Amino acid sequence: MHPKALLDESARLIEQVFRFEQPADAVVARHFRENRSLGPRERATLSDTVYAILRERLKLEWLARSGSGSKWRRLAILAFPGDRDFIKSALSEPEKTWLDHCDAVTDAELMAPHRHNLPDWLAEALREQVGGEFDALVASLNQPAPLDLRVNPLKSKREGALTSLKSAGLVGAPTPYSPMGIRLQGKPSLAKVPAFVQGEVEVQDEGSQLLALLVDVKRGEMVVDFCAGAGGKTLAIGAAMRNSGRLYAFDTSGHRLDALKPRLARSGLSNVHPVAIAHERDDRIKRLAGKIDRVLVDAPCSGLGTLRRSPDLKWRQTPATVAAQAELQKAILHSAARLLKPGGRLVYATCSLLPQENEAVAQAFEQAHSDFEPLAVADLLAAMQVGEAAALCSGEQGRWLRLWPHRHATDGFFAAVWRKRP
Repeated sequence: MHPKALLDESARLIEQVFRFEQPADAVVARHFRENRSLGPRERATLSDTVYAILRERLKLEWLARSGSGSKWRRLAILAFPGDRDFIKSALSEPEKTWLDHCDAVTDAELMAPHRHNLPDWLAEALREQVGGEFDALVASLNQPAPLDLRVNPLKSKREGALTSLKSAGLVGAPTPYSPMGIRLQGKPSLAKVPAFVQGEVEVQDEGSQLLALLVDVKRGEMVVDFCAGAGGKTLAIGAAMRNSGRLYAFDTSGHRLDALKPRLARSGLSNVHPVAIAHERDDRIKRLAGKIDRVLVDAPCSGLGTLRRSPDLKWRQTPATVAAQAELQKAILHSAARLLKPGGRLVYATCSLLPQENEAVAQAFEQAHSDFEPLAVADLLAAMQVGEAAALCSGEQGRWLRLWPHRHATDGFFAAVWRKRP
């Protein structure tokens, strides 16, 4: 595609994304479906441009003010990836001069919001938590996430999977914390990689793998993944059960559960039972009350720990949406707790960085449920041979799992664990 046409296409897509009516990845995917003439390189360029603007929105909007023409075109020019000579071939002489001027601007010339590229309320909330680490946290959130894989123990061991990936031309290394994780170099397509096609490995962030570990399932148990989504943690839990027992994958979205089916087929699991529910009080949940050994509540949340993957979330979430999520999280956790039999384990998790969705929800649950005993996550991880377990946790005696992108190179995750008293 000619540079000018590609630039115009970028501007159209950016305008659609910035309506913030849907997640950015859904808008981009729809655009590609509607424009099937776009080749792989064009799609990659469009996607990279959109996500660069979402990551550095405040900075790029500030720089764009000095240009001329459509706002969306100006943003596309500033964020366009790759060789500047390529994009300049589509620009007028004044636009080339303007772009050179913008590229010469240094961080020292930027105001704080243009460096951190966060809405004020979120910047304040994160700075309050991490203090002097704020700049490091922001830098990590504005970088694309690495590609992590989880080895399926039903089909391979980590050493074997690494060998298989190497034979396919991929470079990977063991993740530092998860005993089943592999971190790949770059972002290669896995669609035709034998280890992926045959179910030896599955895409899953290392932090998400640790959440599944905390469930600590045993063979033959009855287990519930209460908010299964597309099933990343479901697959990890089912494999840890060695395909025995019964694992219910609940979710209110049948569409998300449908996305689990091809992953299940690759995994070789037969103990997983996807169930679409209407809400957390669904009758199908009530019938299991007091019968379940382990429950994972990976609750719907703001997702602000995943900004490396979904930078649009920082512009789509607000203090009001976070408060609403916290109320829903409390309701879901209360309902899920009824499923457990005496001695059963309950794990509450989010991919949020905010205490309102994390520690505050866990503390409210403990105040309302004296029949649940809190367990120290640091001790649980250490018992499962997770390296540097204490460094992954916060609170008194390693009470909670608290993963940060700048400290642990994972998405931001929180988890609390309880045991139902006999």
